[in-house]
Amino acid sequence: MENKTKRYILPENEIPKYWYNIQADMVNKPMPPIHPGTKQPLKAEDLYPIFAEELCKQEVNQTDAWIKIPEEVREMYKYYRSTPLVRAYGLEKALDTPAHIYFKNESVSPVGSHKLNSALPQAYYCKAQGITNVTTETGAGQWGAALSYATKVFGLECAVYQVKISYEQKPYRRSIMQTFGAQVTPSPSMSTRAGKDILTANPNYSGSLGTAISEAIELALETPNCRYTLGSVLSHVALHQTIIGLEAEKQMEMAGEYPDIVIACFGGGSNFGGIAFPFMRHKILDGKKTRFIAAEPASCPKLTRGKFMYDFGDEAGYTPLLPMYTLGHNFAPANIHAGGLRYHGAGVIVSQLLKDGYMEAVDIKQLDSFDAGCLFAHTEGIIPAPESSHAIAATINEALKCKETGEEKVILFNLSGHGLIDMTAYDQYLSGDLVNYSLSEEEIAKNLEEIEKLK
Repeated sequence: MENKTKRYILPENEIPKYWYNIQADMVNKPMPPIHPGTKQPLKAEDLYPIFAEELCKQEVNQTDAWIKIPEEVREMYKYYRSTPLVRAYGLEKALDTPAHIYFKNESVSPVGSHKLNSALPQAYYCKAQGITNVTTETGAGQWGAALSYATKVFGLECAVYQVKISYEQKPYRRSIMQTFGAQVTPSPSMSTRAGKDILTANPNYSGSLGTAISEAIELALETPNCRYTLGSVLSHVALHQTIIGLEAEKQMEMAGEYPDIVIACFGGGSNFGGIAFPFMRHKILDGKKTRFIAAEPASCPKLTRGKFMYDFGDEAGYTPLLPMYTLGHNFAPANIHAGGLRYHGAGVIVSQLLKDGYMEAVDIKQLDSFDAGCLFAHTEGIIPAPESSHAIAATINEALKCKETGEEKVILFNLSGHGLIDMTAYDQYLSGDLVNYSLSEEEIAKNLEEIEKLK
């Protein structure tokens, strides 16, 4: 191997001072969320009972391309940013590919994932408004862990509804949240009306992100001086995550290259938007030919097989109606180990960009994702989160295409988190106990037909 620098780190003074708001530069702006009661386009003030006011303003902002990062948040970012950009020489060699593969390593944050990039500003804005309590949902536990830490930093109380199957599969994520002082409840639960209704209809239901969102919103609305926070899907969350791509831009310059392909796993869109949107602005504004690929699980394929329509962001119908690619808000996903990707819909920005052809999506089978995760561990020494392994699988597929054609493309993917607390999943994979899940067209069509009837 040539003696080259593999890791690119920005000096502290080059950590971004602004987030990038891609909505301002989009040719076709996302369609407006709809108030479920009035059926009118949503205004920022309609969201004030649920979210901190500054987050509501960021959510509907389609004019300002750059949003200043509060200095208090930026100071906390400095604890772990910039995260490294790494040339994956080991993976390249194993694949015998002419492609140059780089990954942005978000697993080095205090909680082991990219989620802290939005948890810190959300907690900060709540604290600045005088809010004392926050609620949220979490799937795999990455977002719950990040928010639990961020609320401890800014002196807030935190209640987390964790999807029941993940609560059982990933007990150490629950322990992390509790270590930071959060109250963690498996969802669906008997502590909310939404949870009771779902358990009454299906006593053995193992939960979904849509259900957990319903419970968290209900608790926020019924608790004095409390607001709800979200770890993905919404536009203000993707906004905060763009610090990933903004850093990666500067680091790719340090490496003397520019990505031909940008890849990230996809649950609701914050991780994908975080690394993709800063590069995508050059495709929109300057005509760059970069491809953007979202890698989702084959068992929850909203981008590849869902329908673009207005749908609720949660199962009980507490959220606004969002224009998005969806499998239907009552979709019950398979119990895959990539719990952070088991969400029925896609964020409105990503949905519009996919609709307009600025990006593409692929679905990855569970066993293929673990195959890719293990190869990455063997070659780069990092055990990736099951979610991130979907991006690695998509990267490997693209690198092997380069091997076939002889093209020396530059591929950048986001390693959104490590898998050191997901070892029960790897145990099951290594013992041959994991299986692939697939959905028939009939199942998808039937579920979407039921959603259409609700409108």
